[in-house]
Amino acid sequence: MNYFTKKSITIIVVAVTIIGFTQCKSSKKTTTVPGEVEVITHCSGPDYSSNKDFFRANAIAESMDQQVSRQKALTQARSQLAQQMQVRLKNVTDAYVNSTSGNTVENLEQRYEGLTREVTDQKLSGTRTICEKTTKTQAGNFKTYVAIELSGEDVLGAMNAKLSGDEKLRIDYDYEKFKKTFEEEMGKMQ
Repeated sequence: MNYFTKKSITIIVVAVTIIGFTQCKSSKKTTTVPGEVEVITHCSGPDYSSNKDFFRANAIAESMDQQVSRQKALTQARSQLAQQMQVRLKNVTDAYVNSTSGNTVENLEQRYEGLTREVTDQKLSGTRTICEKTTKTQAGNFKTYVAIELSGEDVLGAMNAKLSGDEKLRIDYDYEKFKKTFEEEMGKMQ
């Protein structure tokens, strides 16, 4: 082989190699948008969302003190969880009360609302932390991410205890019917 043929083959091999590397490199897709930076939010996403089995909430809080950051995040998460429970339990009791007969609907709704508040307050102390991460910001503050959950079965059990213990409501209370209504409402959170 002459010198020019060897040189031509070498140039072609190098060019094909460079094109090959460039092709492989360009096949990777980036999801960033110019001028934006992806923010990672710990303890959030589908694994930390409410579903048919659990009420779940997550929160983020920042403070110069690590313990204060944690307490603020837990307080915010419990507040979210309480709101979620109250909305779901109100929907359950509204559907259940409307399907029962007996006492006046207005009287039943007031009693159920009171019991819902009691159960929510009582059960929040039984929450379980399912994720907790603490980071330190560039400013030197602590940032805490938390996710908490409460079993739907625990809430149903507490509601059952309150409802069956109330003399006025016990007359019209049907646990199986209430449980079915509760499970239907929980199923909407999927």
